[in-house]
Amino acid sequence: MLYTITLVLTFAFSPLNAQLSSTFYSTTYPNVSSIVRNGVQQALQSDSRIGASLVRLHFHDCFVNGCDASILLDQGGNIRQSEKNAAPNFNSIRGEGVVDNIKTSIENSCPGVVSCADILALAAESSVSLSGGPSWNVLLGRRDGLSANQAGANSSLPSPFESLATVTSKFSAVGLGTNDLVAFSGAHTFGRAQCQFFSQRLFNFNGTGSPDPTLNSTYLATLQQNCPQNGNGSTLNNLDPSSPNTFDNNYFMNLLTNQGLLQTDQELFSTNGSATISIVNNFANNQTAFFLAFAQSMINMGNISPLTGTQGEIRNDCKKVNGS
Repeated sequence: MLYTITLVLTFAFSPLNAQLSSTFYSTTYPNVSSIVRNGVQQALQSDSRIGASLVRLHFHDCFVNGCDASILLDQGGNIRQSEKNAAPNFNSIRGEGVVDNIKTSIENSCPGVVSCADILALAAESSVSLSGGPSWNVLLGRRDGLSANQAGANSSLPSPFESLATVTSKFSAVGLGTNDLVAFSGAHTFGRAQCQFFSQRLFNFNGTGSPDPTLNSTYLATLQQNCPQNGNGSTLNNLDPSSPNTFDNNYFMNLLTNQGLLQTDQELFSTNGSATISIVNNFANNQTAFFLAFAQSMINMGNISPLTGTQGEIRNDCKKVNGS
C-alpha cells in the first residue's frame, strides 16, 4: 500500500529555505519527479539494497554542509579531500551511479536546470515510497555546493558506536530533535550493515569480554554465526531480519524484543529514562504515526542549510564542480 501524506509544515523557515517549493520545477522541468522515480525503480529491479543506500546518501549529504550534494564530489582538482573518503563513508556509501544515470537523463533533455542536491532528495522519497513506505511532497530548489568537507563528515555524521547522548547532540546541531532522531532511525527498517559496525557488541562489548547484555540471546547467536570473531568485517546483515527490503515499522517492533542490530538502534529503547522510549513504543504500535513522522522529518532534514538563488551552481556532472 502506498501512503501519500500531505503535511502541514509547522517548523520555522529561514529566508533561504523559504525559497524551497514542491512546485519549483513546474515550469522549467515539470516531469522531474517521474524521471527520478523511474530511475530508482529501474535500479531496484537489480539491486534490492539500493533504496536504503539512496536514503543514506541523502542523509550523509545533508548532515555535512547542508543538502548541497557535496557528498557526490570526487577527489581531484579543487576538491582536495572528498567526503567519500571520510571514515563514515569510505567503502560504504552506495547509489552514486543511480544518481549519475538520472542526472544524465535529465541533462540530455533539459541541461543546467535540476541540481544534484534535488535529485538526492527526490531519490530518497522514491526509494521509501517504492519500498512500501510513505510518499511526501519533496521541497525543491536547492543548488549544488562548490566544495566538500571531509573533516565535517568525520565529525558531524552519527556513528553506530556512539552513545545516544552523542547522537542526539549531533542531530541537535543541525536543528533536528529527538522525534526526528527516532523517526530517521526507522529507515533501518530496510537495508544492510556490515559486521564491522556492530561486531563489538557480540563478543567484547565496551571491553567487558562479554556480549552486549541488551541483545536478545537468540538473535545474538545468529549474529555470532554470521560475524565470527576475526571474521570478514564486510559481511552484510539485514538491519531488519523480518522484512529487510520493505519499509514498515518492524524495526521498532524489533527494538521491543532487543533485536536492534546496531548499538545506536537498541539504545533508543534500552537507555533508561530516555525520551526516545515512548516514541519507539508509539511507532512500534502505530505504523501510520511512524510514516507521518518519518515524512515530516525527511522534509525537516531537506531544509538543512540549502543553497538557493544564486548560491552555488547547478552541476553538469554530479561528481565534479563545473569547469574543473
